[in-house]
Parts: sequence; structure tokens; C-alpha cells
Amino acid sequence: MGNMVENKVFYSKENLLEGLIDDYGTELKRIAFLYVKDESLAEDIIQEVFISCYHHLDSFRKESSYKTWLIRITVNKSKDALKLWSFRNLVSKAEVEPPFLEVNTPESDTLLEMEKKELIQEVLELPIKLREVIILFYYKDLSIAEIVDILQLNENTIKSRLFRAREKLKVTLERGGDTWEEK
Repeated sequence: MGNMVENKVFYSKENLLEGLIDDYGTELKRIAFLYVKDESLAEDIIQEVFISCYHHLDSFRKESSYKTWLIRITVNKSKDALKLWSFRNLVSKAEVEPPFLEVNTPESDTLLEMEKKELIQEVLELPIKLREVIILFYYKDLSIAEIVDILQLNENTIKSRLFRAREKLKVTLERGGDTWEEK
């Protein structure tokens, strides 16, 4: 996945949208899922993201990359979904392990897979303000500056949230007998 769409020449909004969906659709779905913890809702959010993208392509000023722009839309729509009263009452804190989040590495052993799943589960249990910075920084490999642009927050706020999230994860995982070290 990547920024292939950034370098392509497109002749219509439809072609551009198709390229953006191909390049970023799965990645954006993962981000939405990590916010809402529901695969079906994540798919709905991504549909809304690309509908919004299509309607605003003409006004995109290219002050950021398409990827950053789409992640910002996804984060905002995911947060909106979390705010809905009906969503809060319909979705329980059930254990959810979507197949699209698992990494297919046949050579990785069972213990490593269990640790990854435990870490993902612990990230999903973080408060949204801490979860989002962990997702964007570690899972999406975005820089602090890109996260500032996406979340529209102060750089020190992002750094503080990253620190607090790491500390919460470290304490939680150490309590479970595991150690989690920052890399």
C-alpha cells in the first residue's frame, strides 16, 4: 500500500477516487476499526470517508498528502461514530479479533502471535485520546508533525498523550506477566 496515487496522472474525479480507494481503502478501514472496534461500522465509516472525499476533491488544496487528508477524515468520522448515543448503547465491550488485522507470518511462533494479540487488545482498551496517538504513531508510522496535522492538536499534547499511552500499556502488560519495552 502506499502513495502510488500521489504520483499518478488522473483524468477524472472518478479515476482519482478509484485510485485513492485502491491505495488507502484497507489502511483506512483498519484505522476506523481501531477506533470503533466493529468491522461493519468501520466499513460504513470508510464508505462515508470516500463519499466525503469525492464531494471535496475539487477543493483539496494539496497542503498535505492525500493519505494524510484521508486519515484525518477517517479519524473525524470515527470519532463522530463514537459520539452517537445509539452506537454507545448497541456496541458492547466484546472481544473482537477481526481477521484483517492479523499479520500472516507463517514463521512467527504461537507465543509471538499471542503477544501481538494481547498488545492489540490492550491498545483497543485505551481511552480514545490515547488510543488514537498510538494507532497513528506506531501502527500507521506517522510522524508527530503528521499526527498534529491530522488531529489538529498541539505537538506537546501529542507527545504527552504518547507518553501516557506507553506508560498505561507498560503497566498493564507488566501486570499480566509480560514486559513491554519501547523500541
